[in-house]
Amino acid sequence: MLIKMILAFGIGLGLALLAYPIAIPFLHKIKFGQSIRELGPKSHMVKAGTPTMGGVVFIITSLVATLIVSPSSFASFDFLVVVLAFVGYAIIGFIDDYLIVVKKKNDGLKAKHKFLMQSVLAIVFYIVYQRLTNSLIIIPFTQIKIDLGWFYIVLVFFMFTGTTNGVNLADGLDGLCAGLSILAFIPYIYFCGRIGMNSVAILLCAVIGSLFGYLKFNIYPAKIFMGDAGALGLGGLLAAVAMVTKEEVALVLIGGVFVVEVLSVIIQIVSFQTRGKRVFKMAPLHHHFELSGWPEIKVVRVFWAAGAICCILGLIIGALM
Repeated sequence: MLIKMILAFGIGLGLALLAYPIAIPFLHKIKFGQSIRELGPKSHMVKAGTPTMGGVVFIITSLVATLIVSPSSFASFDFLVVVLAFVGYAIIGFIDDYLIVVKKKNDGLKAKHKFLMQSVLAIVFYIVYQRLTNSLIIIPFTQIKIDLGWFYIVLVFFMFTGTTNGVNLADGLDGLCAGLSILAFIPYIYFCGRIGMNSVAILLCAVIGSLFGYLKFNIYPAKIFMGDAGALGLGGLLAAVAMVTKEEVALVLIGGVFVVEVLSVIIQIVSFQTRGKRVFKMAPLHHHFELSGWPEIKVVRVFWAAGAICCILGLIIGALM
């Protein structure tokens, strides 16, 4: 098992390192460049035209690496439903990315349409997986189990929509989203191994390896961006793995930075609409620190450190449940 996990990581990394030097000039050639939000930090305008949709590459390389190392994984129901979330949300993101590229401005799917598609996929995921799961959640640091009944689908809904949007919001600085995602997947490799979900653990190792390969080209100054295809795919995968491992509560801590990013946007909107004042210089939160004078690299490193602390705490809570 350990050897397969190491191989999946190594093959995912190797494939990504081979694929991106081919993908980047190709995306340049077909003019699949990033459009920068006009209301965003002015310093980001230099990033306009940087190839996007890089997430499609690491999704493919991670799946190929898993197929090479453990072809039998694709016969596992747990594995397939996780892949459904991974690829399903990536497709939503791909549609959004494609519309942005075609329009040549940062205006793809309308927010309500994107949210509707994310919501429908969350419900589909629950319907597909409900025959093998239950509606119990475990209270941290206790052995108390609570049956949520029909409210469990509400939890699943918020897990998927919240996590995918949180990961997507974090994809605003070079290397930020990929680094946080790598950290968030590590505890779930342990959780998968503990309950015998070896195929899912192998997939996560392949994803982490592919993300390291992507980071080589996405670290500041980025040569490629993952786009919504990558960010929504990673968010869907994270939420799905939390559900199949029954570590839903731990996800709140493990994805703590993603949660804070979402909350910063909600707080900013509510404050402006009710008081006419902004709490942050700009939301999501990483832009607030940028506009406060922090270099982009410093913001990313501090957020990575915060993400690492969250993952350690989430791992501890999950291990004690």
